[in-house]
Amino acid sequence: MDSTLEALLFDVDGTLADTEEVHRQAYNAAFNAAGLDWDWSPARYLELLAVCGGKERIRHYMQQQGIELPADVDAFIAELHASKTDFYVAMMAEGRAPLRPGVERLIREARAAGLRLAIVTTTTPANVSALFKHSFGVHEDDWFEVVAAGGIVPKKKPAPDIYNFVLEKMGLPAAQCFALEDSANGMNAALAAGIDTLVTVNQYTDTHDFSGAAAVLDHLGEPVKPCTLLQGSLQPGPVVDVDYLQRLHAACQEA
Repeated sequence: MDSTLEALLFDVDGTLADTEEVHRQAYNAAFNAAGLDWDWSPARYLELLAVCGGKERIRHYMQQQGIELPADVDAFIAELHASKTDFYVAMMAEGRAPLRPGVERLIREARAAGLRLAIVTTTTPANVSALFKHSFGVHEDDWFEVVAAGGIVPKKKPAPDIYNFVLEKMGLPAAQCFALEDSANGMNAALAAGIDTLVTVNQYTDTHDFSGAAAVLDHLGEPVKPCTLLQGSLQPGPVVDVDYLQRLHAACQEA
């Protein structure tokens, strides 16, 4: 089977931009607007990030804290999460979540090199659109062939379902794709779909176990802000570029 690198599959939150802190603040704003005395501190949110999906995270918190569930808990959670999304989109419009180093550079290089691109995320489509509108100045469909977001599949990361969905939509085998993630849940989802993965850590994921990653770095790097290899044997230059990803992908396929 041809294993030439054909596509890059990008997670969003924490991978493309430092959005997790904005998400945390948006949750708290939604709780306050709903008259709830819940407050998710950075430490609490770090724990809750082990649960993928916003509505799932709220449900987990309620069960964990022994909060009495309303009669129609699904509707309650959906309304609360929709409010949180509204707050998040408004915060993104204020420019609160900068792109991570090297992200826009790498995406533009990949497009110029003819690589196919996809978004693979558990965040809602509205959140994805807000990021691309306010950080890239484009609609995500302009750059990405497939945008798989939110509840498009029943099981969220670390289940491989959303990656399998993207592979099917693109008509590509896992061996011709490479994933970029920031968390253990995301990496494990990609690996379970048979897709080799590069990880860039952030403040909420730098303690995760990334066993199995092709490489782990602090970020993708810019010429004036070189990246640092934290785990792996193939050293990039000052930046992660298309050439490095092709070499890393080839090394994974040969292993």
